[in-house]
Amino acid sequence: MSSAATVSVVIPAYNEEDTIARCLVALIEQTAPAEEIIVVDNRSTDRTREIVEGLVTAFPDAGIRLLSQNDEQGITPTRNAGFDAATGDLIGRIDSDSVVQADWVEQMRAAFAATDVAAVSGPVDYYDMPLRSFGLHADDTVRKATVKLAGKYVFLFGSNMALRADAWAAVRESVCPDRADLMHEDLDLSVHLALAGLKVGYAPGMVAGISARRLDTSPRDFHFYVDRFERTYRAHDIHDPGALAPMAVLLGIYPMLHVQRKIEHRIEERRNALAD
Repeated sequence: MSSAATVSVVIPAYNEEDTIARCLVALIEQTAPAEEIIVVDNRSTDRTREIVEGLVTAFPDAGIRLLSQNDEQGITPTRNAGFDAATGDLIGRIDSDSVVQADWVEQMRAAFAATDVAAVSGPVDYYDMPLRSFGLHADDTVRKATVKLAGKYVFLFGSNMALRADAWAAVRESVCPDRADLMHEDLDLSVHLALAGLKVGYAPGMVAGISARRLDTSPRDFHFYVDRFERTYRAHDIHDPGALAPMAVLLGIYPMLHVQRKIEHRIEERRNALAD
């Protein structure tokens, strides 16, 4: 596929009024913009739709499309609706709080032009954590290691990923609906790509910023979130220790980062109190 491949970016959204504008502006201001940006609203009750509609009006040439997925509540059917509606050769997928770097689309096109992979993920940095450059370096290092350990089952990361449109067409009918919301929908997608003989790769230049708000959850909730790795693989009868490497990494770093987040919140509260 040439560097002229067309790109659609899909963003599932549910009550994201605090983050969706920043997310979209980062996509609008790309060095080589996507042909279309698809926001799929999933029954939002806040100002998400209003904000997106305002940006559609403000940037009529940005290719922003606002769709609705009201049949089911959930990330998987909402993502699927966006993927199905995409018209590009490549389909990017980020979360509504992702803030991609200015060359993200350009790096995506380059990653697919250089290899025959069906899908890729890129590294992330946490924009609401200190030492962002260090965090990006650490994330990149860990992801490269997990790609090697994962073997056939390299996982995709929904906050920063892309796949070829024909790869989506190849697995569209086999991906799991996960109506019980027990799995990682992005991991399920990567498993079905692997089972179809399609390769998932890693694109270190395709960088996105994301929020570290997941670290604010309780240990019990975080463990349930991480256990989605094991539940997803178990649902597909996959018992490869290397595939579970990301789960071990996340559980290992959570205690330190969770405490750090608590300290930062207390510092911020004190600053706000002094400002008042």
